Amino acid sequence: MTPERKVVVYIAMSLDGYIAGPNDDLTFLSTVEKEGEDYGYSAFYKTVDTIILGRKTYDWVMKQVPVFPHSGKESYILTSTARPAIGKTRFYTGDVKELIAKLKSQPGKNIFIDGGAETVTALLQDKLVDEFYISIIPILLGEGIRLFKDGRPAQQLKLVETKPYDTGLVQLHYKRFES
Repeated sequence: MTPERKVVVYIAMSLDGYIAGPNDDLTFLSTVEKEGEDYGYSAFYKTVDTIILGRKTYDWVMKQVPVFPHSGKESYILTSTARPAIGKTRFYTGDVKELIAKLKSQPGKNIFIDGGAETVTALLQDKLVDEFYISIIPILLGEGIRLFKDGRPAQQLKLVETKPYDTGLVQLHYKRFES
């Protein structure tokens, strides 16, 4: 039997809960950069074959790099404006709950939620996230874009693993608690 595909948020945030500072500033992430250390990202990335992210996050990424970093994997950009697909990258204007149900009904690896906060919130509203890998950066930003927005139902999580690193980053792995 094929194991069920999981919807997994893998993201970094400041200790006070921001995934970006004001004006989408991500420079705080550089405070934990270390030669040869990717904090488990490469191993995690091998467990996924599908990426979902919001249009704002996609647009921000595309301003930084010439080629979409996930272009080799099936990707869905959540947007309200229809656009033609670019290779394996589709611009999805439908209901996210239906998309997740469709993807989970197909065989494959896990589904990586690569941001942003609006996408995570939309998925949490329908309790669609199975696991979280949250890397806590040892900095207090004070303002910016919060990972967890208000207006979502309470959800109990089970801590699976905590990994501290010598840079001060701590990675938390949670699974949705099944009662």
